[in-house]
Amino acid sequence: MTLRQHSSPHTRGARSTSRVMLWVMLATLPGLVAQTLFFGWGNLVNVLWCMAIAVAAEAAILGLRRKPLGFFLKDNTAAVTGLLLGLSLPQLTPWWVSATAVIAAIVIAKQLYGGLGANPFNPAMVGYALVLVSFPVAMTTNWAQPGLLWDSAPGLGDTLHSIFSGRQTAVDGFTMATPLDEYKHQISRLTAAEVLAHPTFGSGFAKGWEWVNAGFLAGGALLLGLRIITWHIPVSLLAGLIVMSLAFGADSDLYTPLTLHLLAGGTMLGAFFIATDPVTAATSHQGKLIYGAGVGILVYIIRTWGNYPDAVAFGVLLMNFAVPFIDHYTPPRTYGHHKARRGLPGKTTG
Repeated sequence: MTLRQHSSPHTRGARSTSRVMLWVMLATLPGLVAQTLFFGWGNLVNVLWCMAIAVAAEAAILGLRRKPLGFFLKDNTAAVTGLLLGLSLPQLTPWWVSATAVIAAIVIAKQLYGGLGANPFNPAMVGYALVLVSFPVAMTTNWAQPGLLWDSAPGLGDTLHSIFSGRQTAVDGFTMATPLDEYKHQISRLTAAEVLAHPTFGSGFAKGWEWVNAGFLAGGALLLGLRIITWHIPVSLLAGLIVMSLAFGADSDLYTPLTLHLLAGGTMLGAFFIATDPVTAATSHQGKLIYGAGVGILVYIIRTWGNYPDAVAFGVLLMNFAVPFIDHYTPPRTYGHHKARRGLPGKTTG
């Protein structure tokens, strides 16, 4: 019998980075559609603007570094960074704030470290955290009031004027605080029932926000089904957030309830699209569980006792600091060994 011989490599079907990034972009569509339907055109405008700035910034830096533009731009990672920032920023964020966030993400957090694969921190969250700390008024007063696109949401003209004119006076009647921000600042003087009566919360959850988080949850399920991400980080992040909420915030007259932690803000976007960044997250399965749980715990701590109502960016960045330590102590088992080698190296005896 004749055996057909093939030269290495023998593996087939590995996804390219550009294809993975395309799937990530497609997976965000349900959440983006929900944002547009319930909060107007702001996030869609932000996404297009941020993606354009991200690609332009990456091309400029690659040109300065004398790198081939086509080869590096076609991996779509810059576009995904802009996409994630456009989804995360307030709907009516001024153009210069979003541009600052994107340029910081691409130039400082990514390219100055050497480009894709060399950055220790999530670029999108570096840009978000920078503008949140630097421009707190613009980042907290430009969230659109929930309202259906065909009913009470800001129109496309008002949205474009608000974002690109630099003057927000045209749509002041369309803005309000986020549910997490509203609950955190009002619960100190009101009961939970009184706080939830505010129009921000609709039927008692987070008007519009629950559908946005459901959209990102559906997109995350798609990424899990395609095996682009694994379940370890999203599940452990949500578990850490749930455990902390049940342990310390069971009384809704004192602390934000669990439903708002899960269904308001950027929880699902952070769990499935941001914390799972393969470059800046832990690598082994055990390490991913520790990393994800750490992000969830930090998100709850900062939301409850810190100054920022939605702390996904800070939780992710703080755990990015810990990733080298986590990877060092949670290496996977290598082929031919029964147990992974972990801990500090020591002398053997006997």
